Amino acid sequence: MAQLSDLIIGHPDVVTFDGLIKLVEHAGESGQMFLEFDVKPDFRDTPRNWQWVLEAAFTRGLSYD
Repeated sequence: MAQLSDLIIGHPDVVTFDGLIKLVEHAGESGQMFLEFDVKPDFRDTPRNWQWVLEAAFTRGLSYD
């Protein structure tokens, strides 16, 4: 299980929501089965529907870029 907080803490170089989307896509591609939203991303560009966006990115993975 991937936790959103682990992704954010483990990659301090990611400073935008778009960068977080790439991390989440990679987690989905790397064989993680579930993504836990244990924190809300605190980026300036975080949209209101951030959970839906990240869930779609996790499910889709990197294959549709």
